[in-house]
Amino acid sequence: MLKNIYPLTKNILNHGQSFSLLFARFAVAYGFYEPAMQKWSDISSVAVWFESIGIPLPTLNAYMAASTELIGVILLTLGLFTRFISIPLMIIMVVAITTVHLTHGFAAGNNGFEIPLYYMLFLAIFASFGAGKFSLDHLLFGDEQ
Repeated sequence: MLKNIYPLTKNILNHGQSFSLLFARFAVAYGFYEPAMQKWSDISSVAVWFESIGIPLPTLNAYMAASTELIGVILLTLGLFTRFISIPLMIIMVVAITTVHLTHGFAAGNNGFEIPLYYMLFLAIFASFGAGKFSLDHLLFGDEQ
């Protein structure tokens, strides 16, 4: 019986892939929005903080992180160049985990690496599967997934 139900269920659920990717893109974009705006509101303080935690070229990296996050918000929301922007955003998450969150353990409540890890996993999904049918990537490039 399960052998007959599985293909039917899979076929039905496959229709939700693009909706899932759309809502996941919106959620991740929203998650990057506030940190990006905070960085841009006082970029010099971010550079000082980056220097204090040992990030090289702190001013340059503050501008690069803030710019990448803000561009990421826009591109993820539109579903444009989704695979491409996911890679630098994943790099930002790796840096955030290794420089800030790792020493606090896993739990998000302790400023651990849980949330950045989840963002990184979602970004890996976007890099692998694309933005889905509800995206400019699909409209402009025919990117199916």
